[in-house]
Amino acid sequence: MDEFVLNELSNADNFDAAGYLLANPDVAKAVQDGTCESAWTHFVTFGRSEGRNQKNMRFLEKAKSLKRERFRHILRDDMAMIESAGFVDYLTEDLRALCNIVHTDLVSSNNYRQEGLDLIRKHKDGLILDCGAGRRPIYYGNVVNFEIADYETTDVRGVGEKLPFKDNSFDAVFSLAVLEHVKDPFQCAREISRVLKPGGDLLCCVPFLQPMHGYPNHYYNMTKQGVQNLFESMIDINRHEVRFYTLPIWGLTWIVNSWVDGLSGEARDEFLNMKISDLRNSPMTYLNRDFVTQLSEEKNFELACGTTIFGTKKA
Repeated sequence: MDEFVLNELSNADNFDAAGYLLANPDVAKAVQDGTCESAWTHFVTFGRSEGRNQKNMRFLEKAKSLKRERFRHILRDDMAMIESAGFVDYLTEDLRALCNIVHTDLVSSNNYRQEGLDLIRKHKDGLILDCGAGRRPIYYGNVVNFEIADYETTDVRGVGEKLPFKDNSFDAVFSLAVLEHVKDPFQCAREISRVLKPGGDLLCCVPFLQPMHGYPNHYYNMTKQGVQNLFESMIDINRHEVRFYTLPIWGLTWIVNSWVDGLSGEARDEFLNMKISDLRNSPMTYLNRDFVTQLSEEKNFELACGTTIFGTKKA
């Protein structure tokens, strides 16, 4: 199992201007605007003392090339594809339209939790699909990073509703905080099950009581029964747990802090000074309070208990 750290500390011996600018977008903007002469100038003047990182791009290209040869045999040959030095691209315009894939500047970049690392080590000689990987800070030689975006660590680009891999290809599949963002999670679950080897490991995490958040879209949150319903006809569910990073306190603090961010002035102060006991009455008693009425429409949709649609059938 090869392990490659994407970011490294910059120093005079390893300095790489392109990698420095990629890791420091504020410096890249300053160079582009002409307020800083170059990446090297910034490093010598500020970056060295600030302990700035750079992206280790010199070795990433080689690592990606070696991994591609490792998974090339499982790529489907019945789908349109363009191969570049960076990644294998199956994201056609038709698939973009079908799955409503739009551009976003938001970036998901997280390290694996312990259960993910355990599976990476368990299948060190096999292949794991990270379905919706985001940008991974550590690049693993046995993990195929699948995304809709061309991050530095993306290996294959496409959509989860039509995975470009052959049946029974992977020893394990990760789907970590992804299925809420896809247009058809039922089809994604079928595709994940299709490419997973019999007896292979599935690690899937989805939100329930989380506010709306888009990468770039957010379609569904799921109950315990909901996520089981996605997979139970195809996957033996051995354990179903609320892990420490999805305990109710995360949802509660997320909602409270986002609510505070949506207020200002006296309404914000009023909300911050309330006690939990002040919020245990019937919701009807709060409907005319400033901390309720002064939330914007955007915040109401983000934090809504539910939404209602009114429609007319298309002709």
